[in-house]
Amino acid sequence: MRSLTLAPSLLAADFARLGEEVAECEEAGASWFHFDVMDGHYVPNLSIGIPVLKSLRAVTRSFLDVHLMIDNPEIFLEPFADAGADLITIHQEVSTHLHRDLHEIRRLGKKAGVAINPATSASTISEVLPFVDLVLIMTVNPGFGGQAFIHAATRKATRVRAMADDLGLADLHIEVDGGVGPETAPVAARAGADVLVAGSSVFRGPGSIGQNYQAIWRALEAGA
Repeated sequence: MRSLTLAPSLLAADFARLGEEVAECEEAGASWFHFDVMDGHYVPNLSIGIPVLKSLRAVTRSFLDVHLMIDNPEIFLEPFADAGADLITIHQEVSTHLHRDLHEIRRLGKKAGVAINPATSASTISEVLPFVDLVLIMTVNPGFGGQAFIHAATRKATRVRAMADDLGLADLHIEVDGGVGPETAPVAARAGADVLVAGSSVFRGPGSIGQNYQAIWRALEAGA
């Protein structure tokens, strides 16, 4: 069984209490956080950016997984690297020179990720798999939290895992993001994902942040 990571998505956190809520997640066992950056152009929403990431880096040693849902991501790679990102993920659909951008992320000393939307074929990233540490498969259309999980998108996790195995990329992470909770996290894990991003289900679920986080873990242990 591949080791799993449950990564709270900070898009769903209370930004007025961001440091406190990150600490609550860490107390529950979290050590990897997903940091969504939206520009109002590539996706129809605005979110957090470089100053917030820098402030967060000052209060946590956890792994910060920065997901750039923005136009012209190449302009912002170095600023986000300098602000404290551990991994930077860019979208296949928006990067004009994807191979070059992924190499630049690694040159900056960070792990590199590539993301694909629900309507994007897994085959579009086949040529860059050897140059990434993580493939992010969106299980909602990017731009807003709280959307319903698109079950059909998980088939891509299975395909990407098979592609990685064929290339001998045993350490490649496959991440799913969108609509992940106790019911859907095991589905994604069985499909081949090993990093599960959960936002609303952690920060806005029925219990405390710690209780919600642990509820997803229990579902994974029972059904993955």
